[in-house]
Amino acid sequence: MRRRKLILVNPTLSNPFPGFPPLGLGYVAALTPGHWDVEILDENFEAATFRPCDLVGITGFTAMANRAYQVARRFREGNVPVVMGGIHASTMPDEALRHADAVVVGEAESVWAQVIADAEAGHLKRRYRGTRVGLEGLVHPRRDLFSEKYICDTIQTARGCPNDCEFCSVSQFNGFAYRMRPVEEVLDEMATLRRKYLFIVDDNIIGYGSGRGERAIALARGMLKRKFTFAWYSQAALNVAENAEVLEAFRESGCRLLFLGIEAEDREVLRSMRKKVNLQRDYREVFRRIHEHRIGIHGSFIFGTDEDTMESLRRRLDFVLESPIDVIQYCTLTPYPGTKLFDHLLEEGRLLHTDFPADWDRYDLTEILFKPRHLDVGEYERLMRRIGDRVLGRWSMVARFLRSLRDTRNLKTATWCLLTNLIYSAPRDSAGRPGEKLWRLSHRAWPLIDLYQRLERIL
Repeated sequence: MRRRKLILVNPTLSNPFPGFPPLGLGYVAALTPGHWDVEILDENFEAATFRPCDLVGITGFTAMANRAYQVARRFREGNVPVVMGGIHASTMPDEALRHADAVVVGEAESVWAQVIADAEAGHLKRRYRGTRVGLEGLVHPRRDLFSEKYICDTIQTARGCPNDCEFCSVSQFNGFAYRMRPVEEVLDEMATLRRKYLFIVDDNIIGYGSGRGERAIALARGMLKRKFTFAWYSQAALNVAENAEVLEAFRESGCRLLFLGIEAEDREVLRSMRKKVNLQRDYREVFRRIHEHRIGIHGSFIFGTDEDTMESLRRRLDFVLESPIDVIQYCTLTPYPGTKLFDHLLEEGRLLHTDFPADWDRYDLTEILFKPRHLDVGEYERLMRRIGDRVLGRWSMVARFLRSLRDTRNLKTATWCLLTNLIYSAPRDSAGRPGEKLWRLSHRAWPLIDLYQRLERIL
């Protein structure tokens, strides 16, 4: 059987920091038969120029859709068939099919073998619809194909989300059921990782259901038992703070930062988003409990909802600045395709930019894309510029670093938070990447902090 060549492309995303390798492409590569040579072209580090191959697979979020289509066109002009997948192609398959030979809708595990067989036979189908499978025996991603320039490794322990937030497409793509990998299989995969820093990409590391705490503790204690030394980061719902045993196990196993979707302090805004998990939470008590275990907080906030007024947005800014949050991420409510938010705004005729696919470039969380009920768009944009100056100003970040050091009592955690804030504030090049100076800073800072902590333990 002759050898064939597959190229998988991760198109450029205007991202604050290309800190995480394309895990989805790593899974696709691992699912590809051994008589195929596989290469990942990651545009965080190099442009995806044409090169001879037998098949191209392209992923992509909505904001990078047009770049994905450009890359697809280059390969198709060279008579190379192109398969597109990922969240945007899955939510807009008819659009994607105007630029590709085939589209994989949903998760690839159940259909990729058929895609490869059809490509070898020269008869790709137009659509492949993946079914959601159990995660037992999940293949390990081909991490050997990721760029060595990445600082962090990534791993996934679960998929799906039973919440139905209006602005989120996770449940549409991965389903409402929360599917968990066996803990021992996750730990076996962790044993193959080589980097010191780890991002657990689950949308909610604490999980759902009555046994969620026990599984989270088993995972963290398994990391301790196997003597892993990762400094790790993940996403969690606010109920992670309800269980001190979970937080302590996380701390002991190396958790440095938890991403929390706080979104808003206003209960009416939360109800409009269907962010039910936040409604009955005392935010300050949540922050206190997490900090008590020396873990930093990466808090995400959303501005520009239908319930917002200029006065409510100023109150949200005051809350953001006054809260003991270590890393602040703020964004404009963005109606991504595949979400209930997009559907009802489209139906009501309130989307401001509907020249698709060209206008997908705007869907990067920075621009107001629909007419809010109580806001003037120009006034809103001026306020958001002021918010950026306040949140990401130099002295604001210095003050937040000192507060993080006080609250977490951990230099590594506080420094990790500071570097993340610096990355958010860094000037970008035309592709949205931070400058070379920041790259050098981020790569050099971690070894210094490692050295400090080793000396601290000795002394």
